[in-house]
Amino acid sequence: MKKFNIRKVLDGLTAASSSSSSSATAQPGSGRDSDVIQETLQSEHFQLCKTVRHGFPYQPSSMAFDPVQKILAVGTQTGALRLFGCAGVECYCQHESGAAVIQLQFLINEGALVSALADDSIHMWNLRQKIPAILHSLKFSRERITYCHLPFQSKWLYIGTERGNIHIVNVESFTLSGYVIMWNKAIELSTKTHPGPVVHISDNPMDEGKLLIGYECGVVVLWDLKCKKADCRYNYDEAIHSVAWHHEGKQFVCSHSDGTLTTWNIRIPAKSAQIITPHGKQPKDGKKPEPCKPILKVEYKTTRVGDPFMVLSGGLSYDTVGRRACLTVMHGKSTTVLEMDYPIVDFLTLCETPYPNDFQEPYAVVVLLEKDLVLIDLGQIGYPIFENPYPLTIHESPVTCCEYFVDCPSELIPALYSVGSRQKRQSYSKKEWPISGGNWGQGTQSYPEIIITGHADGSIKFWDASALMLQVLYKLKTAKVFERARSKEEKANTEIVEEDPFAIQTLSWCPESRMLCVAGVSAHVIVYRFKLFCDASSLVPQESEPPTQPSTGSNSSDGPRDNIPCLQVRSSPLKQSPGYQVELVIQLVWVSGEPPQPITSLAINSSYGLVVFGNTNGLAVADYLQKTLLLHMGTSELYSPSDPYQRQPRSPRKVRQPSGGELHAQHSCGCVLFFCWPLSIAKTNMINLLNTYARDNTFTRSRSSSVTSIERESREAISSFHFCESYPRKSDSVVSPCLLVGTTQGTVMMVALSMPPGGDQRLQQPVGISSCGKKLRGILTMALLDAAGALLPPSYEPWYDPNASDEEKEKSRRRRPASPPSSQDGPDPQFAVLCSEKQAKVVAMPSQTRIYKHSITETSFVLRADVVQMGGANCIACFCANGHIMTLSLPSLRPLLDVNYLPLTDMRIARTFCFSHLGQALYLTSPTEIQRLTYSQETCDNRQEMLSELFTPVETPEAPNRGFFKGLFGGGAQSLDREDLFGETGAGKASRSLAQHIPGQGGMEGMKGAASGVVGDLARARIALDERGQKLGELEDRTAAMMSSADSFSKHAHDMMLKYKDKKWYQL
Repeated sequence: MKKFNIRKVLDGLTAASSSSSSSATAQPGSGRDSDVIQETLQSEHFQLCKTVRHGFPYQPSSMAFDPVQKILAVGTQTGALRLFGCAGVECYCQHESGAAVIQLQFLINEGALVSALADDSIHMWNLRQKIPAILHSLKFSRERITYCHLPFQSKWLYIGTERGNIHIVNVESFTLSGYVIMWNKAIELSTKTHPGPVVHISDNPMDEGKLLIGYECGVVVLWDLKCKKADCRYNYDEAIHSVAWHHEGKQFVCSHSDGTLTTWNIRIPAKSAQIITPHGKQPKDGKKPEPCKPILKVEYKTTRVGDPFMVLSGGLSYDTVGRRACLTVMHGKSTTVLEMDYPIVDFLTLCETPYPNDFQEPYAVVVLLEKDLVLIDLGQIGYPIFENPYPLTIHESPVTCCEYFVDCPSELIPALYSVGSRQKRQSYSKKEWPISGGNWGQGTQSYPEIIITGHADGSIKFWDASALMLQVLYKLKTAKVFERARSKEEKANTEIVEEDPFAIQTLSWCPESRMLCVAGVSAHVIVYRFKLFCDASSLVPQESEPPTQPSTGSNSSDGPRDNIPCLQVRSSPLKQSPGYQVELVIQLVWVSGEPPQPITSLAINSSYGLVVFGNTNGLAVADYLQKTLLLHMGTSELYSPSDPYQRQPRSPRKVRQPSGGELHAQHSCGCVLFFCWPLSIAKTNMINLLNTYARDNTFTRSRSSSVTSIERESREAISSFHFCESYPRKSDSVVSPCLLVGTTQGTVMMVALSMPPGGDQRLQQPVGISSCGKKLRGILTMALLDAAGALLPPSYEPWYDPNASDEEKEKSRRRRPASPPSSQDGPDPQFAVLCSEKQAKVVAMPSQTRIYKHSITETSFVLRADVVQMGGANCIACFCANGHIMTLSLPSLRPLLDVNYLPLTDMRIARTFCFSHLGQALYLTSPTEIQRLTYSQETCDNRQEMLSELFTPVETPEAPNRGFFKGLFGGGAQSLDREDLFGETGAGKASRSLAQHIPGQGGMEGMKGAASGVVGDLARARIALDERGQKLGELEDRTAAMMSSADSFSKHAHDMMLKYKDKKWYQL
């Protein structure tokens, strides 16, 4: 454990850094012999690794389901695999090539998955380990893969190609068989054209020796595997998209590009048994129906009781322009069309049995959409959907900001869940979620974690992120506070952004007091208070006159726009449901025809009852209890030599004077506060960065100076705020409430706050505020440490229930002590931690002497920096634009971790990256997914235990009984010895140039387990025992028959002996 002597540092001695590449410098000063700070964090306490990924798979392309393990797999266009089980069981894996996943095939109940990629490679994934790994890969070099099929309980994978050929792969060894079905042998010799790629492969449910091959041109071939020839060919003049069997193996259905479904009897190839157009208009004269859009997929599922189900996607009429994607369910004489919110990527019908030769008994349909996953209940009238337990609605509206809170108050998550459960929900199916495989991890982390996401539609979502899971708790809609523009002209007049005027720009949340403050792109700030019950009063603007209509242009005949907010607060009463209720609305207004600048930083303090925010023009401090403006200062005033340090509280310049001349009104209802910046601010062409954040990825992160780093803006903006109790001036000897203000150009200003007594006096007496003239340099984030190096968090007022007794309220209202009592009486009992784009500093307070300085980066800049707690100590965590994640010790600023993690390729990452306590961090890795990671060695060591398990030992259901007559007359399913047919002995070796085998990194342990696991061995042993029992039974029957025959022979022999016993030989 390294000790740092503050006295020696302040006496001018340099403290040695543990890193040779970058050192922290110390500045001279004064100290005492007892000023010793012990730093417990060392480099071995840090390690960076990803933990879990939440959200909807970005750009999905394929899907598969294991009906025994109850696991769903989704592949994406970027080569990612997402696996889902029961609620809380999720897994993410990635193909190294990044090629799109075109098809997935489970080895049912074997704990393995085969993926086919667009780069003509197939991969075997081992799912028996918590982090799936690739066991084998096979890369085709001469043919492109178009379709794959793996029969149930088979180890031979059929692969169709673009050339029309079919190759066979042994999934245990991942080697090619010498058995190949060539396209020119499958089609008729008289055919002069190529049939096109293989679009379907499946074996006859009742005869494994017959393979059905569908070609794109419309030709379907029934191939005899043993005889190596085509049994039948079925021709249709429209392209085929999919084929589905009836479970008896006598019929199959094809979907075509003209919106038709053709049904074929396998023994009558000359003509289809039925042709229907589900969505086509039937002409009265008996002519062919008008063509419709292609039916991309069809599934045909039978039931023991009732009519079969036919489920299909596409096939709508061409005159339904603009209609959303639909899934059609045909059951008996009824046809139900289910509209989807997004285009359909794929769908699967979930059935009770994994055996294709048994009644399927479908119970649900899982539909993979471009941006959603829907499960439809086929067992209830109206086909309701199941309530989705996965956190797939992160992207319901695009995420614009994100914050991560670790080790929150324990009662916070239940409180948010209680109010969130009361929010209106649609009627879901009453059945349990059918994708129920896997088991939760056995992690040791028990502290509450909450993620807050702000969205483009003005909504805010609170998520329970404890124990590597994610569940939505509560949703807040901030847009309800404002009037919605009814026409384009009205929208153009009032909004400074063309789209998403309610988008959340930044937010500040106090978990202890539950106070929430949000800032939007339309330069508005809303303060919310958490309440468990509905508020009897409603949010009503306090202006006595209705808002004046804005002019139609910034330079119209009526003059330039002035004193007009970007959004109009609704004039009708707003019912406030339990949860977060509006306390105050603040809006910036147009000035001389120019729109207000977007808000770049925001902070709220429940102990002081203050909210502060700033932008490129300046900053403002408002009292949300008294509904008054305390300070509004331009950026230029931070450097003005004539800056009046002692400022009296000033009222805002009001747009309209409220009735009675006062603005505060009743505290139970929200109040709208309009004000504009001082006229001394120079008017320039202001660039609204947030107006284009969705189009050009302009980075608009609050608490960060990356706006100036990326865009190199010449204007200085407010970048950070920090409420604290410190020493505003060098001469102060007692701590008092303060506000630290940081800017993008490196200025730090201390603002002293004079708070009135609590109780009723707090609501009546004004808050004193004064700017202290001393300015420090270098700021991105700020924090305070006490003399022992412990972090001093901002004071807060604990949350209390307004309906509680006065005694409990008063007890809760007591302020939390600002800092623990210091054991030192030295002149500098506090240390300010300041971090800028390039460097970090530690400054002694109140002397304002710099004692440590560390250069973080020379060639890049810091995007996000936070002072976090980990292992009972504190450190600075930084994320740089060059992708490096670093941690520095406090207060000595020793480098502890430096990992090149993720180069900044998208502004989305910079906008959403955030650190939290206990070594946790996250960012938005795609528009629909959140990636969580840890920089704690302890969490990395426990990661394996925390992750969920995908594979669980489950016995395979028994095969369907063939029945007496089918067994007697041979009408049951016909088996095929594929080993003799496809093995090297029977088929020879395949060409080496056709495909290259690549061993995976999954380990030898899983290589056999993937295709011949415990469950598979048990199933095969059970089948062997059944066969042995059957043979023993037959042997017993034959033995009994022989015994009966022997008895009969003995009886006849005895009778003959009695008949001829007394006769002579000549009497015979």
